[in-house]
Amino acid sequence: MTDETQEQAEVFRAKINLETSKIAWTELQRFFANGSLVFVSAELDLVDVAFAFSNDDKASVEQWMQQQKLGLVTDEQAKAWLVTNEALWAVVVKPWILVQEEMPTTAVH
Repeated sequence: MTDETQEQAEVFRAKINLETSKIAWTELQRFFANGSLVFVSAELDLVDVAFAFSNDDKASVEQWMQQQKLGLVTDEQAKAWLVTNEALWAVVVKPWILVQEEMPTTAVH
C-alpha cells in the first residue's frame, strides 16, 4: 500500500468513526423488519467492520461470520433489546446498518 493509499484509508476510517452514533432500538426496529441490520460482536471494532464492508473485504466478513462475530440481527436479540429498551452503537454502510451493544475501546468519540 502506498503512502497516499494508506492516508486515504486513514481518512476514510476517521470519517466512518465520526458517523457512528448511539441509537435507541425503537428507532432501529423498522430496519430489522426489512433485514438490513447486521450485529457486530463487541469483540470486533465497529469501525474496522464498517471499513471492511465499505471495501468489499469478503474474506474478513466471511471469517467473522464463520466465527459468529457478525451476522444478521436475530429475533432473540430484537426481543431482548425491545424489553431492555437498548441503545446500540450503529453506523450505516449501505445497504446495511451495523449495530453493536458496546463501543470498542479503540474507537474515539
